[in-house]
Amino acid sequence: MQITRSALAQMIDHTLLKTDATRAQVAALVAEARQLGTFSVCVSPSMLPITEELGDVKVATVCGFPSGNHTPAAKAAEAAESASLGAHEIDMVINIGLLKEGREDLVEEEVRAVRQAAPDVLLKVIIESAALSDDEIIAACRASEAAGADYVKTSTGFHPSGGASVHAVSLMAHTVGDRLGVKASGGIRDYATANAMVEAGATRLGLSGSSTVLAGAEGVEEGEPVEAPVETNDEY
Repeated sequence: MQITRSALAQMIDHTLLKTDATRAQVAALVAEARQLGTFSVCVSPSMLPITEELGDVKVATVCGFPSGNHTPAAKAAEAAESASLGAHEIDMVINIGLLKEGREDLVEEEVRAVRQAAPDVLLKVIIESAALSDDEIIAACRASEAAGADYVKTSTGFHPSGGASVHAVSLMAHTVGDRLGVKASGGIRDYATANAMVEAGATRLGLSGSSTVLAGAEGVEEGEPVEAPVETNDEY
């Protein structure tokens, strides 16, 4: 089944996380998000607060981004500041090295630190799934859920291992069930790929090329078949 344009738009975090992004580009991002009808914009913490008229568009930001190699205290402080500056949602990056060492207990602790520092925001946990084994993906999802996260998210879009895959999204969705959302991000550049991620269990998508993806959904009716996409490892 294909997802319609309007339904797809309301699953999109319209994203600008490039290191050389300017405030003028953020303003353009917000305007485009309103025009496209996306759920949110996702920007770097330094771009907060958003001063442009948002309408119904939510504000998301990142934490411990993109490496995840920040201390739990630093991540917590960053999350708290972002919440105070108007962020409705925070996408935090876990310390992947801890997960690789089998210390999912410490991963759980850092997610909990962010959760406690920003209790009123929706918290997504980026696990960098392309860099993980299936067992590590499952462990990351379980630690995130135990710590009070609302979503698990595939990727930053900056890791050399790549971005989202249908396999990872499906495994994450199976692990968290309907208790948490699943966000697919990284390398989703066309409608067919976006639709495949949704079919695999994604409930939110991180896109920078939202306009192109949504253009592919123009005229789509629910139930129409869609050609399977070729998975990519491109960044945002």
